[in-house]
Amino acid sequence: MLSTMLPNEHVRDIFHISPSMLKERGVKGIITDLDNTLVEWDRPEATPELMKWFKQMSDEGILVTIVSNNNRTRVEKFASPVEIPFIYEARKPMTKAFRRALKDMNIKAEDAVVIGDQIFTDVVGGNRLGLHTILVVPVAKTDGFFTKFNRRMETVFLAWMKRKGKIKWEE
Repeated sequence: MLSTMLPNEHVRDIFHISPSMLKERGVKGIITDLDNTLVEWDRPEATPELMKWFKQMSDEGILVTIVSNNNRTRVEKFASPVEIPFIYEARKPMTKAFRRALKDMNIKAEDAVVIGDQIFTDVVGGNRLGLHTILVVPVAKTDGFFTKFNRRMETVFLAWMKRKGKIKWEE
């Protein structure tokens, strides 16, 4: 049970994830959360730095799909201008959207990583399928209404896991 809540890796932000790092592992595709993973939850479009990151992944042949629990309007408004495929109302940590992303990218689970800022949605969902999970520090210090509860639970869980020696990183 606890193993499904622990990410395989923890990084400060997505910009600490390089195409060369992923290619060394044989990664062909990224399943990424949107809000507070790629941009702040209330930012409507990609930053120039993020657009450069998307291009670097594309240039190296690494596919990217956004899998978000948010609604179609929010996700489409962000993803369409940068031409990134997306799945909205994903109901993470349920695995259906993750499976669909793998199918749409035509890759196997062992060829993908999941990147997200929440343990109880992104990490648990990815781990339930045996995907390599990378937890990032949330981009913003504020959250939408429904995420605030999860954050409080995550804070308690992470503190407990640090005391047990299960995680070594610092926030």
